[in-house]
Amino acid sequence: MHTNRKFYEPYVSPFDPCPPIRVKSYSTPPNLYMGFQPPGLEQYSAREALQKGTLWKAFYDPYPYPSKREE
Repeated sequence: MHTNRKFYEPYVSPFDPCPPIRVKSYSTPPNLYMGFQPPGLEQYSAREALQKGTLWKAFYDPYPYPSKREE
């Protein structure tokens, strides 16, 4: 199963003065996994599209709080 949130473990130096962040994450946009825009995609209403930032439901990507890990 694919997810839009990716995780990785950066190098942690023993000499780093700050407490380490053991697992970091980043978000990838849904359009990255679509080679082309198929015809007839489901659309939001004009009001919803302005709130969500996209007209098509397949391209909507909510921006969750980064420290909440998806499992």
